[in-house]
Order: sequence, then structure tokens, then C-alpha cells
Amino acid sequence: MSQQINLFNPAFVTQRKHFSLLTMLQALVMIVAGSLLFYGYALYQVEQMGKQSAESGKRYNAEQANLARYAAEFSPQQANQALQDEVRRLEKRVAEQAELIEVIKSGAVGNTSGYSEYMRAFSRQVAQGLWLTGFRVTGDAAQISLSGAVINPELLPAYIQRLSKESVMRGKTFATLQMRQPKVASQGVDATPRYVEFTLHSGPDSEAKK
Repeated sequence: MSQQINLFNPAFVTQRKHFSLLTMLQALVMIVAGSLLFYGYALYQVEQMGKQSAESGKRYNAEQANLARYAAEFSPQQANQALQDEVRRLEKRVAEQAELIEVIKSGAVGNTSGYSEYMRAFSRQVAQGLWLTGFRVTGDAAQISLSGAVINPELLPAYIQRLSKESVMRGKTFATLQMRQPKVASQGVDATPRYVEFTLHSGPDSEAKK
């Protein structure tokens, strides 16, 4: 007679552990949060790399522009052109200075020696009984006026003739002559002056018509 012995004991069977719904939800939330953080960090890195790339592009373009400008400024053609322009400018300046010197030498600009020569000429031609009280030389000596007094009016033509021999007075003539008695305060006979005043003008002058 056989007998079966049951050696199976439920206590020795491995029990499966089942997670609750709350635990699974918590794990899912952590996974999603971690994914979002990683995605945000990745976007930040991409944005920073984009900015660096843009800055690098700007620097590259600036360096290229500087290189092109330096190449244009220091090229042999540009240097040669600048040298030619400078030579032409100096030649023009020399020509203008030479032309100015020729104009000054020709006397086209008028009186270039001043009025000292006229004063010397007047001082050299001193006549007894005639004296000057003033003179006026206008502009380039186109108008000359002399004023003075003379005891004897007959001395005046001789004085003018001697004055015309002065080199500074060559080519200049007096066109008008005005003579008048000086004004005196008293009308007595003894108060009449023994000289007459005169004014000479090299051309028509408004003062000579007064």
C-alpha cells in the first residue's frame, strides 16, 4: 500500500509584490519632471551656442571688412594714385605762387613799396617860401593830393616841376590846382596874411570842386 506525502507549503512560495497606483503616479511625475528639466537645459545650451555663433559671425565679417579696407589703402595702385595727387597739388601751388610773384613784379596789384618813397620825395624838394601842410596818397597812388602854403604863388610851378623829377612821381601829373586866402579872425588890413594856401590834386577830386 502506497501513501503520498504532500511536501508543498505555501509559506515557502515567493510572493509577488504589486505597486499601488499612487506609487506609480509618483514615479511617472518624477520621470516627466526630469525630462522637462533636461529639455530646458538642452534648450538653454542651444540658445547660448546660437549667440556665440552669431558673435563669431559678426567678428568674422568685421575682420573681413578691415582686411579689405587695409588691402585697398595699402595697395600699390592706391599708393601710386595718392602720390600722383600730391605731386599735382604741389605743382599747382608752385604755379600759383609763381603767378603771384609775376603779378607783384608787374605792379598790377598797385602800390607794393608803401608810401615812404613819397614822403622822402616831398622832404627832398624843399623850396624857400613854400611849405607843405599835408598830403594824401589814395590806394595804389592813383590819387595824390598835396596841401600847403606859399608866400609867392610864382614859386609853385617851379616846385611842381622839381617834384615831377622824383622817380616815385614819374608818370604822375597834377590835374587841378586850388588857391585861396587863409581865413583870419580879424578883418583889419594888418591881419591879412602874406601867403596863400594851395591844394594840388592828381585827378578830379571832390575837394577841388568845393
